[in-house]
Amino acid sequence: MNENPFAGRLAAFQKMLKRRKLDVAVVRDQANVRSLTGIDCDNAALVVTPDAVVFHTDFRYIPMVHRTAPWLKVKEIKKLDFKGARIGYESNMTVARFEAMQKTHKKAKFVDIIKDIHNLRAVKTPEEQEKLRRAAALNDEIWAKASSAVKPGMSEKDIARLIKTEMIQRGDGEAFETIVCIGANAAECHHVPDDTVWDGKTPILVDMGVKLDGYCSDMTRNIVPGKASKKYRETYSHVLNANLEAIKALKPGMTAGALDAVARKYLTKHGLGKAFGHSLGHGVGIEIHEAPWAAKKQKMVLKPGMSVTIEPGAYLEGELGVRIEDLVLVTEDGCEVISHSAK
Repeated sequence: MNENPFAGRLAAFQKMLKRRKLDVAVVRDQANVRSLTGIDCDNAALVVTPDAVVFHTDFRYIPMVHRTAPWLKVKEIKKLDFKGARIGYESNMTVARFEAMQKTHKKAKFVDIIKDIHNLRAVKTPEEQEKLRRAAALNDEIWAKASSAVKPGMSEKDIARLIKTEMIQRGDGEAFETIVCIGANAAECHHVPDDTVWDGKTPILVDMGVKLDGYCSDMTRNIVPGKASKKYRETYSHVLNANLEAIKALKPGMTAGALDAVARKYLTKHGLGKAFGHSLGHGVGIEIHEAPWAAKKQKMVLKPGMSVTIEPGAYLEGELGVRIEDLVLVTEDGCEVISHSAK
């Protein structure tokens, strides 16, 4: 019989229910359901009590659940039924769904458990870590091929299509819309690729991530021609050093906010503090943005098994933009960088 590789996470979730004195929790978010069962289904409800787990879905998916997760008890979602005085729910569900729950459980107290689930998801299982490594490795391979194919005369859209095609052919497609920025367009952190044409002399910023076996990767690299300006090269050097300083400093036990502060302090010292307007990074997994959030004042403690991006940047409107991003896994004594493309 197949075993649930997320059994430990599910058991921890049930312990949380006991600790918070919840009678039942109803998990509807697709990524959250997958993180607790391994099942990717767009119409599911996982009903969890401190002592039992029942997976509800419709006729279309029941055979798939029986085949892939024989350990799970499965019921028709039309017969979704749960009882309790204190019910855990996800605050990211639709208003209509929440109001329907309130209507059928008028005397119940509803308790938001979204952070509890996200905190559990933040620590990846060994199987998830390996999937992230494979996704990151494929991302490296695609970047190597695509970057060597970039030629003068190509537009941002052309380069983005080149990368996207590789991701579709070799993986599960894009983890997010590929960002390609030529020259001053890179000062827009999330620039949408347009018809700007590369002249072969101007720096290019590419933020890309392929999805593989349901897990995301995330990396930002820059093409820096030999004729890049002195100001660009100086900015690039500072951003690279901020990236390396944060990787060197990352240790389990530190807070996500403290990690952000390492890179932010370095860039501020070199006159680029105001040009670094976003957070240092975020977790990556089933979704491209997950906990932990490496941002100012974030108090989540980094633990072995967590993933996080290290992506300091500097953006000078109308002039240039540089971002260097690696995906790393927190280890027992530091971190493992799983983005291996040259930077």
